[in-house]
Amino acid sequence: MPILKENSSPLRCLRDSPSARSPGLCDTGSVQLDGFQHGIQLFNAANFFEAHEVLEDVWRAAPEPERKFLQGLIQVAVALHHHSRGNIIGCQSLLARAGRNLSRYPAQHGGLNVADLLRELTNWRNALEQDRPVPPLPKLGLQPDRSPDFF
Repeated sequence: MPILKENSSPLRCLRDSPSARSPGLCDTGSVQLDGFQHGIQLFNAANFFEAHEVLEDVWRAAPEPERKFLQGLIQVAVALHHHSRGNIIGCQSLLARAGRNLSRYPAQHGGLNVADLLRELTNWRNALEQDRPVPPLPKLGLQPDRSPDFF
């Protein structure tokens, strides 16, 4: 099984490295941990365009079971980027698609609380549809005490 070195460069997997932190995923069957965590940090700092770029690199190399999950996170980032630029229609469309993609996964997945994120997306969509002020920006609470469950 491929192993990711904690400080590895983007999309670099190491096989059976003694210094590797945890099993990881890349183009050999896993998700790149450093890129995933960096994308989450950018998202939580409201750097949505940059988050989408980083997570897209992770998505490209991810195995099929995780691609829709990552695609959903990317869609949320792009939706919020659209909102920041005044493109409400684009935001609404991407929030809906993100919700469909993320709803395929359990309440806790990839170290994230997917159920909470889906609730936040619904609140955002409702506010936009009803022309009300939007709630605070969603945050992706990556659990610091454990690796994401798909690694």
